[in-house]
Amino acid sequence: MKIANEYSKTIDTKKLTDEAVSEITTICNDIGPRKPGSKEELKAQEHMAEYIKSSCNKTEIESFTLHRQGFMGFIPFTVVCGVSSVFLNWFVSSIAALIVCIAGIIPLVFEFIMYREFDDFLFPKQTSHNMIATRSPKGEVKKRIIMVGHSDSQFEWTINALIGKYSDKGGLLAKLIVQIPAVIGLIIQTIFALVCIIVSNGSHASVIESAKWFFILFFVISIVFIPFEIAFIFFQSWTKSGPGASDNLSGCYTGLCAMKALAEAGIEFENTEVRMICSGSEEAGLRGTKAYSREHEKELKEIPTVVIALDTFRDIKDMAVYDRDLSGTLQHHWGAKYLIKDAAANCGMDLSFASIYIGGCDAAPFTQRKIPATGFAAMNPDPPVYYHTRYDTPENLVPEAINIGINIMVEAICKYDKEGLPQEPKKK
Repeated sequence: MKIANEYSKTIDTKKLTDEAVSEITTICNDIGPRKPGSKEELKAQEHMAEYIKSSCNKTEIESFTLHRQGFMGFIPFTVVCGVSSVFLNWFVSSIAALIVCIAGIIPLVFEFIMYREFDDFLFPKQTSHNMIATRSPKGEVKKRIIMVGHSDSQFEWTINALIGKYSDKGGLLAKLIVQIPAVIGLIIQTIFALVCIIVSNGSHASVIESAKWFFILFFVISIVFIPFEIAFIFFQSWTKSGPGASDNLSGCYTGLCAMKALAEAGIEFENTEVRMICSGSEEAGLRGTKAYSREHEKELKEIPTVVIALDTFRDIKDMAVYDRDLSGTLQHHWGAKYLIKDAAANCGMDLSFASIYIGGCDAAPFTQRKIPATGFAAMNPDPPVYYHTRYDTPENLVPEAINIGINIMVEAICKYDKEGLPQEPKKK
């Protein structure tokens, strides 16, 4: 049974879903693509603040600095390292080849896999923003629930868009044809250099003499992967971003409309504060929530706080709660995960747990700081053709997915107010 019904019988999420679609369409058409740290990103946040201001007690916009190209800017360097290692291994030194391979892998791991601000200082600085809407309780704040969705849109993944022009499996095919082979090539080239060092005992000439056919075979295989690595340089546009209707204006408005639903139904909590953050620069490596969680850590730990990252509500069959994040290396809070899973069950949805095996969502910076958090989304993990491309338009929205998301979040908020976080059973 829905706990939200105990608070009000007049929650109209269908009307709010229509509003969400209208708002997303307006932002995409009138403001346009919103690359991280851009004036368009800020304009969209100001538009959202105007939309929600009558349903909350306070809206504010906080600025932070970032280096948006740091997140993906390592790609040309890594590609050059991988390609050059093949020829270094043949003509110069296996040790030199191994060194440049490792140099190429390090930013790939730290920036793209772990989302660390590893090489950011090498790139130009920008100013980005987070918009925060707060709905205060009637009495003293004793606990808090925060929803967060990112307001920026990613630089277009060019190869995804190119293949997507001919196939609705564009995202998946781009991953299989370019991304995975490029990474495999770099791994093979690294192994090649390492094996050559071991076989030769440090003498490059002895490799050619004592293991000639092995050396030639590995060299040819390494050469085969070079075109995939070079193609990886063109994996992303460095200037043009997509419309970002589903990813992630749908997440922003799922949260904003859940907050508005409480206001329109006249639901006022006694001691639970509700916040919605429309973060900036998530597509530049979660920089908005990194900045927010860092600056507000003390405040967020003073009273019980839970964070729910809302990211893309479109593919209903793939709707899930994120169990693991940051390329599978980070596990989210048990209670936060089951808050959403149980709320969804009350709404008639049996959500599974999913992991983000490559990438991350806005819940990760909070979990890293030991603040209970999880992610909640409805996106095909293949990824779909609209993911980070020009095809992520308002016309491609699925209103039903947004409506389900709003309903579940209203239920989760009411459930959290009444019961707090679910408690993990003690291990016997």
